[in-house]
Amino acid sequence: MKNKVIAVVGATASGKSAYAVELAKKINGEIVSADSRLVYKYMDTGTAKPSLEERQGIKHHMIDVVEPDFDYSAGLYEKEAKRCIDDIISRGKVPIVAGGTGLYYNVLFKGYVLPKVKPDVNLRKHLETMSFDELYKILKDIDPEGANSVERNDKKKIIRYTEIVKTTGMPLKAVFKHKECSYDVEWIGLNYPRDVLYDRINRRVDAMIAAGLVDETENLLSKYGRIPNITDTIGYKEIIWALDGKMTFDEAAEKLKQNSRNYAKRQLTWFRRNPEINWNCYPDKLKK
Repeated sequence: MKNKVIAVVGATASGKSAYAVELAKKINGEIVSADSRLVYKYMDTGTAKPSLEERQGIKHHMIDVVEPDFDYSAGLYEKEAKRCIDDIISRGKVPIVAGGTGLYYNVLFKGYVLPKVKPDVNLRKHLETMSFDELYKILKDIDPEGANSVERNDKKKIIRYTEIVKTTGMPLKAVFKHKECSYDVEWIGLNYPRDVLYDRINRRVDAMIAAGLVDETENLLSKYGRIPNITDTIGYKEIIWALDGKMTFDEAAEKLKQNSRNYAKRQLTWFRRNPEINWNCYPDKLKK
């Protein structure tokens, strides 16, 4: 028999962290983050990283793993997250994987095997100088289906996909393999009506600004410079535009809300492809 793991998925600001904490308290669980930005230290306010108070004494894994200038890959995440999951199980507890990065769930639970293609440093440097639209055109010319699988403005992923196609000479569909999942996964999807979700997103952005997002962005830039992990991340890139004088801080806040809402749409589109997810599990229902 396979060991049981619970996966809590949903869009940004849908209450995944709070739900996972309440669930962990009820079933003797520990939480494994599935968020591609929470692995980075010091990127706290801009990523809505749950504070120690919000974690309520529940142990969290895969948070604050590396410095922001580290190129953390999905392959590395798979290896380290599985180690955490197996450790939790070995101690008689239930692993609860919670987050919004679809690719992380694919490599953990959907049998998604990442290709072993070494980075091409020169190619990456060349591609990084281009806009997302330019990169999309390049990938679409050589792999139309692969290009359509990339979320809008995800430069890191589209550069990696282009690198894979150019290196192997094959489309992504032919390169990516699948294997059987080693866990018994119960999928829980958190969702709200669109107007409620968008209001939650807008209020979260206001709270992030009030909590010192501008200062955090300035501190990150001062320590690490304008690295892609900062400049390409929703929450920081909008503030950087304001710091550069391209817009006011009020305009940056509105842009951050818009980008977050658009990101939420893309997340829901990704997760709705999974028929195993049990939706409409509202966080407040668990507390009753």
